[in-house]
Amino acid sequence: MASQYYQEMQESFRNNNKSREFPAHTAKVHSVAWSCDGRRLASGSFDKTASVFILEKDRLENNYRGHGDSVDQLCWHPTNPDLFVTASGDKTIRIWDVRTTKCIATVNTKGENINICWSPDGQTIAVGNKDDVVTFIDAKTHRSKAEEQFKFEVNEISWNNDNDMFFLTNGNGCINILSYPELKPIQSINAHPSNCICIKFDPMGKYFATGSADALVSLWDVEELVGLAGENTQLQP
Repeated sequence: MASQYYQEMQESFRNNNKSREFPAHTAKVHSVAWSCDGRRLASGSFDKTASVFILEKDRLENNYRGHGDSVDQLCWHPTNPDLFVTASGDKTIRIWDVRTTKCIATVNTKGENINICWSPDGQTIAVGNKDDVVTFIDAKTHRSKAEEQFKFEVNEISWNNDNDMFFLTNGNGCINILSYPELKPIQSINAHPSNCICIKFDPMGKYFATGSADALVSLWDVEELVGLAGENTQLQP
């Protein structure tokens, strides 16, 4: 079954093999993310801006300016395709509305921000900074409602799809899992022998994947919290 799927995907890419470049930034791009309806693609850059593309029209929709430092990560509202949020090294996060192309809220934080995520219920934004502090911000009042200082390098953060657990990948190769909203430790998984960099949940919420500096992508069962597979991502000559 898996082999047939791969063959179908390869055939699809061969039959639709075309690419197009969209100039949107003057420096390297740090983050890209799709809106929940799949119509827009946003990008954040070292040039201090974010851009939004409408791919069905093959064009850049708008460029979003206002940050005073690099836009290191961004994400969209989980159910509203018109809102996205950016995290910047200027010690702020900004919420943007694509209908007005304006920043509708700026929230000051304590450190240089490098990662951000929006809770599945849309009520909370979590942002992490270079000092390994994660701040939980109310998405309506734009005020901090919780803050956690971690004793390890925090790389990427995410809620599970049920909104009752909070996941962090760290510099020791581990996945740390907290209850939410209590933020009490549930489990720490030794996922990789090297820096665990990123994490992503599948749309159904049954699995999540992690990526590491060891060139491996690992697949995990959310309910059992056990690894299912690992795939080496190193390019072969």
